Amino acid sequence: MMTNELKLYFHIPFCIRKCYYCDFLSAPGDDETKRQYMKALLAETAGSASRYAEYCITSIFIGGGTPSVVPTECMEELLEAVGSHYHLAEGAEITMEVNPGTVRPEELLRLRRAGVNRLSIGLQSAHNEELAAIGRIHTWEQFEESFAAAREAGFDNINVDLMSALPGQTLSLYTDSLRKVLALNRPPEHISAYSLIVEEETPFYEKWEKGELDIPDEDTDRLMYQETKAILAREGYRRYEISNYAKEGYECRHNCGYWKRKNYVGFGIGAASLLENVRFRNGSQLKVYLENPLGCREEIQPLSEREQMEEFFFLGLRMTEGIDCGEFEKSFGCHPEEVYGDVIKKNIRDGLLRYYVAEEQTAGKAGGGVLDGNGKEKSNSSTRLALTDRGLDVSNYVMAQFLL
Repeated sequence: MMTNELKLYFHIPFCIRKCYYCDFLSAPGDDETKRQYMKALLAETAGSASRYAEYCITSIFIGGGTPSVVPTECMEELLEAVGSHYHLAEGAEITMEVNPGTVRPEELLRLRRAGVNRLSIGLQSAHNEELAAIGRIHTWEQFEESFAAAREAGFDNINVDLMSALPGQTLSLYTDSLRKVLALNRPPEHISAYSLIVEEETPFYEKWEKGELDIPDEDTDRLMYQETKAILAREGYRRYEISNYAKEGYECRHNCGYWKRKNYVGFGIGAASLLENVRFRNGSQLKVYLENPLGCREEIQPLSEREQMEEFFFLGLRMTEGIDCGEFEKSFGCHPEEVYGDVIKKNIRDGLLRYYVAEEQTAGKAGGGVLDGNGKEKSNSSTRLALTDRGLDVSNYVMAQFLL
């Protein structure tokens, strides 16, 4: 039995039209370019397999861009190549991002038969005026059709993306979007709820610099965030990461791997990887990638122990379960307080961090067994350190303190 786990990410950089807030590596592309790219992606996938022969693939994520704008047969060939050249675990989670209106019912059926068992649908808003304002190409009605077709095709693990703090959005409009999603026939198992971030080099940033972007103020943004937590909790969704909520057992296993610093390898332009504490990525130039998909790796960075510790906290604290102190000791030979003692104690005093015993939490005791700021249970591998509810509200502030 193979014990070395590996996660694969495939980047599809094409979309029909760039959204006004998007700073991802993506752009429209013609059919010939898409086919050339998928051919190069197949070559990189097959040609790299020998490097990862000792690993078992436990999850796959096909993201973008909008992967569903690529011909379905290309996706079938890609998944067939993974099955042929890699050790794919039984029951591996295979996620593909799709946008409403870009995939037909028969294509969803083919994707399900090819092995895709989890869909992530980019809705963002249930109001057509808001969708148009952020540059989305679909309507709420098209989302409803795509969601129903996905269920009909046999998908029983679906995520829906929502965004808050959109231009002109009110609290009532946002919560109405959330409730419309929850009112769907067989509502999604997973919801990702993000607040709009105005990124540089986007149309929204240009408008923001000119004072022309009418986005909700900070107080309204905070109310939207609080309402998301309250409404989804009442509907049985557990918040397991800052922006992610799931029904029991439907947490995204692939993304959890990122936050827990599991090994993953990315294919395609701009795709990032972490393998045995070495970070690297592929170059972002499409022409270069098409000419030599196996020779585009760059920015190879072996992580120092200090950098590994920083990532352990910075990524792990994103999850509501927090970080495992025993796992930290196992990895670095010391307890977290030996490295971050002052920071941990300060944030415990401020009510932003807490210790708890994992077994008590999983047994159903609210919050687990809270320990004092001296971490007396630190030798117990079940002891965890996590953000409190208040700490999650100011997570960036807390996590920045763990940069050594």
